[in-house]
Amino acid sequence: MIHRIRASLALLVALSPLAAVPGCASTDPPPPPEVRGGQPARGAELIARYGCGSCHAIPGIDRADGLVGPPLTRFGSRSYVAGKLVNNADNLQHWIADPQEVEPGTAMPDLGVSALDAQDIAAYLFTLD
Repeated sequence: MIHRIRASLALLVALSPLAAVPGCASTDPPPPPEVRGGQPARGAELIARYGCGSCHAIPGIDRADGLVGPPLTRFGSRSYVAGKLVNNADNLQHWIADPQEVEPGTAMPDLGVSALDAQDIAAYLFTLD
């Protein structure tokens, strides 16, 4: 009897990873990682201070209704930054801090955003799901 229970348990343990495989086939990409240490509330203030809303429509930011750049709605669910970088914390911060280095000649201006400010701005943008 104990041998049969152990055999059943071993079979259950061996087959359990197979039950998880269909869940791995999801077509939805995983959300971008949050920015560790970033402060989304400060990021919202910085977005307003740097004037990002003069070019972008940004949810949650007063007078951020620009039409020059793309709207940043649902930014946290996007796959790419600037159409070429995988949307993750490091790439987004790099883009915010030095867009001309990422894409020379882009319409996105270099606003002199510090690394700390870019971290907080990225943290806010990732809240936009």
